[in-house]
Amino acid sequence: MDRLLYTAMSGASGTMSRQAAVAHNLANVATQGYRAEEHRLRAVQVQTHNNNPAALPTRAFAVDASTHTDFSEGAMMYTANPFDVAVRGKGWLALALPDGTEAYTRAGAFQVSENGILQTPNGTPVQGDGGPITIPPDSRVTIGVDGTISVVNATGAQNAVNAIGRMKLVNPPEADLVRGQDGLFRLNTGEPAAQDDNVRVLAGYLENSNVNPVEQMVSMISLARQFDMQMRMITTAETNDRAATQVLAPR
Repeated sequence: MDRLLYTAMSGASGTMSRQAAVAHNLANVATQGYRAEEHRLRAVQVQTHNNNPAALPTRAFAVDASTHTDFSEGAMMYTANPFDVAVRGKGWLALALPDGTEAYTRAGAFQVSENGILQTPNGTPVQGDGGPITIPPDSRVTIGVDGTISVVNATGAQNAVNAIGRMKLVNPPEADLVRGQDGLFRLNTGEPAAQDDNVRVLAGYLENSNVNPVEQMVSMISLARQFDMQMRMITTAETNDRAATQVLAPR
């Protein structure tokens, strides 16, 4: 009887994890550059306490084996903001974290701080080829397709274009990327990714989330039904156990 409980209980627990992932995806439908995630389950045989290789595996758990990330592109949205950047095709924008490491994002809604540092809305500097990028005051900014940032004086002589830096654009293997608690991606080795000169960006655009709300709602309904079925299995196991106890009990 407990074999049924093992399967139903662990399956219900895994289903709740998948429901949480779907709810998280739905909450980020409007988040620029967000990548949908999905929890994948698999069956794992329960090992005996002494790891006896001759023991017969009679029970199995349904465990949350991995978290899969959907790396497909989201739709492009035109903003006309010169500091907004969207990666065209494969690739990532590099950010310089306070601890000296790098993280990668597809959300290119950048702004300039009071000190002239190009950064994300939460204050994380954009990584350039020589460190954080500083924008001179009183200048108009243009971002090229290769991430090169050029400025023209907003006052005085406006016939000189100066390149002040270049965004670090990377394209590491997607299998090597892990999502952090802050929503940013990093290499699983902890090392910075190499610059990729083939990555291209679009200035004045932002990339929307790649979450399909209709698919996520259908998935949520399916998971709710699956969870209900697993709870019914637990109830059935309890009923069968009670009936078996009554039959085997001494009269």
